[in-house]
Amino acid sequence: MVPAHDVDSPASQEEVIAIYEALLARSEQMLASARVADWAALVDQEADYVQRVERLSRLEAEPSLDRASQLRKADLLECILENDLEVRRHLIQRRDELGELIGTSRRQQSLQRAYGAGVIAAEGRFTQGPA
Repeated sequence: MVPAHDVDSPASQEEVIAIYEALLARSEQMLASARVADWAALVDQEADYVQRVERLSRLEAEPSLDRASQLRKADLLECILENDLEVRRHLIQRRDELGELIGTSRRQQSLQRAYGAGVIAAEGRFTQGPA
């Protein structure tokens, strides 16, 4: 867990790196959810991810990182971005699947309207009247 930050005190390099590490862990969880198509969990995890990014943006304005911390941050960001790219690929695939389902559903509705009306009209022609 990332330590709580006192708004009045500057963030330490360690705290900034810890938040990046927490973002990486969250992005790995998001990727795992996307891989198994657990979209509800992905949405929940993404909300937490966004909050952490917002917190980081406020904190990162304060400290300047030493060379080792800059390198660690760059490595973490690279991993986070790779995870983000794969999550996006899964989301695009899901969007395309949903688009196909919607298209199929619309075609079925159109067919039902077109042929359903024809069936009702044809029933009237083929019913037996009084003999």
